[in-house]
Amino acid sequence: MVATPFFALLFAIIETSIVFFAGQVLETGLQDSARLIFTHQFQDANGALSVQQQMQKFRDDICPRLIVLFKCEGIEFDVRTYPQGTPITINDPISGGNYDNSSFTFQLPSPGSNATVVARAYYRYPLYVTGLGYNIANIGRGGSDSKRLLAATAAFHVEP
Repeated sequence: MVATPFFALLFAIIETSIVFFAGQVLETGLQDSARLIFTHQFQDANGALSVQQQMQKFRDDICPRLIVLFKCEGIEFDVRTYPQGTPITINDPISGGNYDNSSFTFQLPSPGSNATVVARAYYRYPLYVTGLGYNIANIGRGGSDSKRLLAATAAFHVEP
């Protein structure tokens, strides 16, 4: 009689710790990859490519850092450049429990600019223990396909 609630609680604790660890891995991976934009290494190497190709190159850089906990095709990016002194608005991609990535873009600063760049990475992390009544999902909560949206952000002024 005690075993069922004990194991349910144990699995909920394990899942929560894995989700928080995965969030930290995503944050560290984005910080490391965004540093290439900060130092202009990414723009210098990939400036002549299309936006889709640049996004794929960025994914190719970040994926080896995250491969332990994530599937690379599930990682999504929103990289925006703001002129210096411009107010920065960051919108939440979750609205009413639904995930909306339609406004995501991949916009790199122009050469020689000292603009502000906000790079964000998102991953919809699957949850398994939510069926036992413990629910940390923020996408599709209460449904059979509930997930936790993990987000990482790096904001910086680009070196001229």
